[in-house]
Amino acid sequence: MKMMKIKNENKRGKYKIKMKRGQVTMFIIAGLLIIAIIALFFFLRKDILPYTPKKVATDPESFLDLCLEENLTETLRIISSQGGYVENKLNIIYDGEKVSYLCYNQNSYVRCISQEPLLIQHLKEEIHKSLESDVERCFDELKKSLEKQNFEVSMESPEFEAELVSERVLLKIKNNIELKKAGETSNLKEFQIIKKSKFFDLALIVQEILSQESWYCNFEQNGFMLLYPQYDIEKFRTGDSSIVYTVTDKKTEEFFRFAIRGCAIPPGIG
Repeated sequence: MKMMKIKNENKRGKYKIKMKRGQVTMFIIAGLLIIAIIALFFFLRKDILPYTPKKVATDPESFLDLCLEENLTETLRIISSQGGYVENKLNIIYDGEKVSYLCYNQNSYVRCISQEPLLIQHLKEEIHKSLESDVERCFDELKKSLEKQNFEVSMESPEFEAELVSERVLLKIKNNIELKKAGETSNLKEFQIIKKSKFFDLALIVQEILSQESWYCNFEQNGFMLLYPQYDIEKFRTGDSSIVYTVTDKKTEEFFRFAIRGCAIPPGIG
């Protein structure tokens, strides 16, 4: 009797183990079915939901940002290294570059005359002039890209302006763009391209140097650098009494280089 009792208990134990295994297997299968149903729901949901053009709204700005990034960077580099101009006849060759005079007088003993009294405005105009064809090209490429995505695209010629603020250069662009797809229409009108840059901050220092040079025939760069140690200002005198200034932001290594000639002392005197 005792042996039969043990055998019955063993059978019951094995039965319970099988039951537990069966339950675990059923839970696993049920879990997989639930996951499959959820996945199928989201897959079908894409076709069920109506098309919404709002998702497209951010794409054109990102496209333009990538398209213009290299051109904007190169434009700022050229303007900064050439004294605030892309092209200018009034210049001096320094370190292989044509560095423009921003304050100039060819006569001796006479203060220099500022060539760009509204320097910031001039810089904005130089950026605009340099990038005008690139902005139009990027909008043409944007239109082709959207048409490849089966959009009907209607757009006008872009208008834009450069805005200079501390640590940033902005391109504010306006263009009426109408997009149509799957019976839905969206309209885009304004775009903004933002580039981190010390261009404006350096230009303000250049303005201060020009102001002091035009009034006092001198700028004390050592005293300025004590007050603003984040900047380095180099002053190089040429043989014809010109001075080439290089203003550098130490952290970013961005610089602005320009030339002046004023209060010049003729060779052999003094």
